[in-house]
Amino acid sequence: MKRIAIITSGGDSPGMNAAIRSVVRTAIFHDIECFGFYRGYQGVIENEYIRLEIRSVSKILGMGGTLLKSARSLDFHTPEIREKAFTNLKALSIDALIVIGGNGSLTGASIFSDQFDFPVIGIPASIDNDVFGSDHSIGFHTSLDTIIDSVDKIRDTARSHNRLFFVEVMGRDSGNLALHSSVASGACYVIIPEKDFTIKGLANRLEEGNKLNKTSSIVIVAEGNKYGPSYKIAEDLSNIYSEYETKVTILGHLQRGGSPSCSDRILASKLGKASIDALLDGEKHKMVGVIKNEIVLSDLKTVIDNKNGIDESLFYLNEIISR
Repeated sequence: MKRIAIITSGGDSPGMNAAIRSVVRTAIFHDIECFGFYRGYQGVIENEYIRLEIRSVSKILGMGGTLLKSARSLDFHTPEIREKAFTNLKALSIDALIVIGGNGSLTGASIFSDQFDFPVIGIPASIDNDVFGSDHSIGFHTSLDTIIDSVDKIRDTARSHNRLFFVEVMGRDSGNLALHSSVASGACYVIIPEKDFTIKGLANRLEEGNKLNKTSSIVIVAEGNKYGPSYKIAEDLSNIYSEYETKVTILGHLQRGGSPSCSDRILASKLGKASIDALLDGEKHKMVGVIKNEIVLSDLKTVIDNKNGIDESLFYLNEIISR
């Protein structure tokens, strides 16, 4: 193993830079040269790269976003275009590729590795925390901190005006962000894709609070819930329950930004080193993760064929303490 390439792909998440830093410095420790390609797979296709040295990754540990930029590449879906990317890597004598990203990026990594029998190691980075094979993905905890800080501020105005706020969070078709932020922010209700939801059920919960003289409430809504957008939920609720003035806040891409938390910096650093260790051990077509504080390797096919579901015990806890 003499040369590796690194990309960050798909949606950005806080801690990607910390992972890049760890990969580069661990590789150089083992006398492996590093090349970073810009804008994920698209950069590999268009041969846009930079050589990464120890000082190249100085002062990025606490930076949000990604030094290497990121993108979703539709071109990479085409076998002939992937062959162009492979040709570019071989022209640089690249021996392996490290992909930092979420489910879509890891799917691309698996397909590319299979097509060319090329060593690829994935590192899970997604605020959605839906990547199978790791208890947490890079960026999840930072995004949670951002959501909770926002909800705490929204609660101040909700109390002042006797309002019900629907706060919509990201997560695609996963409820992990919504569920964890609901517990941590003290929301009265959470709406997630994994659980059935009815307007009547929400109205009943709000009425319980009203009888206890509760004058304001927060409902966390996962963007991928099966009922519909937050504005639709708020409108449908107001048709049958009018005790509160309702407001909707969609946090949006605010959740992707900011300096990574301590836990995300440490997780990213561990996984960055683990990716190089895996390559030196002769592994390929794998993703590195952390389960119960232990580094684990999972086959990329297993990762993309499964999903990191919600913690059912946490949902049950939320049901008890959110009243």
